[in-house]
Amino acid sequence: MPGPRNIPGTTLFDGAQAIKGYALNKMCYSFNLAANREEFKRDEDAYCARYGLNAEQREAIRRRNVLDLIAAGGNVYYLAKFAGILGLDVQDLGAQQTGMTKEAFKARLVAAGR
Repeated sequence: MPGPRNIPGTTLFDGAQAIKGYALNKMCYSFNLAANREEFKRDEDAYCARYGLNAEQREAIRRRNVLDLIAAGGNVYYLAKFAGILGLDVQDLGAQQTGMTKEAFKARLVAAGR
């Protein structure tokens, strides 16, 4: 089986990234519960500490930067739960990942037949 593909500008979510992002993804999964979302909003730093996020992950959370969150081990499906707290959806995340506006990203999806 061939090794992982190198796609410039893309962070491959593999086993190493899954291990790296375990705490971040676990925290994001916790946002399935409304009480946890509210607790996060009240004190982000304490909530991040509770899940053991490292400095890179905490900074990415503070900056609301999807690419940094992915580089820190975040999986986009879990990050979508964090994005929901901010009033963002998966198309907002896709737009950030591609450096496009949300409208341009949606138009690109429509043009591709999705």
